[in-house]
Amino acid sequence: MMETRLPKAPEKRQVTAIIFLLLLWEAGSATIKYSVLEERDSGSFVANLAKDLGLGVGELVTRGARILSKGNKQYLQLEWKSGNLLLKEKLDREELCGDTDPCILHFQVLLKNPVQFIQGELQLQDVNDHAPEFLENEILLKISEGSHPGTLFPLKIAQDLDVGSNTVQNYTISTNSHFHLFTRNHSDGKKYPELVLDQALDREEQSQLRLTLTALDGGSPPRTGTCQVLIVIVDINDNAPEFAQRLYEVQVPENAPIGSLVVTVSATDLDAGTHGELSYSFFQYSNQIIQAFEINSITGEIRLKKVLDFEEIQSYHVEVEASDGGGLSEKCTVAIEVMDINDNAPELTMSLLISDIPENSPETVVAVFGISDPDSGNNGKIMCSIQDNLPFLLKPTVENFYTLLTEGALDRERRADYNITITVTDLGTPRLKTEHSITVRVSDVNDNAPAFTQTSYTLFVRENNSPALHIGSVSATDRDSGTNAQVTYSLLPPQDPHPPLASLVSINADNGHLFALRSLDYEALQAFEFRVGVTDRGSPALSSEALVRVLVWCPGRPSRATW
Repeated sequence: MMETRLPKAPEKRQVTAIIFLLLLWEAGSATIKYSVLEERDSGSFVANLAKDLGLGVGELVTRGARILSKGNKQYLQLEWKSGNLLLKEKLDREELCGDTDPCILHFQVLLKNPVQFIQGELQLQDVNDHAPEFLENEILLKISEGSHPGTLFPLKIAQDLDVGSNTVQNYTISTNSHFHLFTRNHSDGKKYPELVLDQALDREEQSQLRLTLTALDGGSPPRTGTCQVLIVIVDINDNAPEFAQRLYEVQVPENAPIGSLVVTVSATDLDAGTHGELSYSFFQYSNQIIQAFEINSITGEIRLKKVLDFEEIQSYHVEVEASDGGGLSEKCTVAIEVMDINDNAPELTMSLLISDIPENSPETVVAVFGISDPDSGNNGKIMCSIQDNLPFLLKPTVENFYTLLTEGALDRERRADYNITITVTDLGTPRLKTEHSITVRVSDVNDNAPAFTQTSYTLFVRENNSPALHIGSVSATDRDSGTNAQVTYSLLPPQDPHPPLASLVSINADNGHLFALRSLDYEALQAFEFRVGVTDRGSPALSSEALVRVLVWCPGRPSRATW
């Protein structure tokens, strides 16, 4: 494995390309890996592909190099004259990968002549182009005046679409005499702010505090987002709500209709009156959660606000808070797993199609295509087939790419075209399939010589005929097509120059009509024979010949010709 840092592009685009070439000679494959910053302009330099593949720039052209991606979306383009790999458009990491890190875009390099696939990966590196943002402008926090110093109060986090060091790294709180802020590292990698009580509160002295919470990301310089924290100090309420479960785990099929019940959370409070009245709400929620779910504040029922899509999001972790009328609260977690339904038919993307195949060619590539299915498990497992009893076969290559080949030489005279249906079927229940039809035409090769309708012809001519008399015709056919089937007739040189054939007959080269060039005399010449040839106009030209006998006759007198 080799790692190379490429030099900067001329216009200071600061594109960093990291190339990992892992040669697996047994499998005949190679993997190239590149890295580039998001939001670079279209046409930005990524790498010199020709150099990385050990090919000359001219070889990229002669081998028909192409960049393939799943589906029809292309992020890269190949500049043949230089061998450079360039960005086809400006790429937004957050749009393409969301929270996924690292953000990897897969592609293949197809060399068509001969066919060779090379796997490629483009890692899209994050730039700090988003500031932290709180979903609410104000956080309301009710704290009992009986809370002891050292008590922790979790605050709602800020959202940041960036990843890694560019996402939220720290929180601060405005200066005050009662609290300081602690930033906690959660197991999911996010930073959570928690207020720590330093000095006991007295509601009669001060009934509320307003502080400013600031979220900072790790960019240079860091971007920030703020919200207000309103702390309302309440009288002592000595019993907090308590959930029946700290963790609820549920499964929801992705085709569940809007309004379906997901789960009901339940908490109790031993206090009476308003201190025992509970209200349920989401806590630490993201836009994805509030777009997908809603909670009944009285019953604790969580229901669907939209139809879930397994291919978009596979699971949700929802924090639910139960608050009593006295300001105390407790939290639980609802883990929602989205169950995959076979709701996506397989997809077929054609990368290369050759519709005309010369006959008599050995095993020939007809098409190269990729298949995919965004479902999971058996719903995402796919198989590919064509009709039986066709002289074609499917050959799997890499990463669900297939090559359609001829089994051997095709004969146009037996069959001039084939209609092939490629069927892609998944293994889900019910099974879904996609069909793609192509027509392959067999182009003609001059592999059939023209043939006369008879091996010999006998013509009768009455003596004293007029010159240029049409005395008969020969005819030949050719099983090929087009120019290969067009024929030309001719007189072949005679073995016996007596009598001279050129003075007796002529032949029309286009239609095979024979003509007597002079008047024939029964007493001088009763019979003669000659050979005619026919040649097609293919390359190479093929030919055949036939024998023609001419008998001269005179009314009332028998012919003395013998053959």
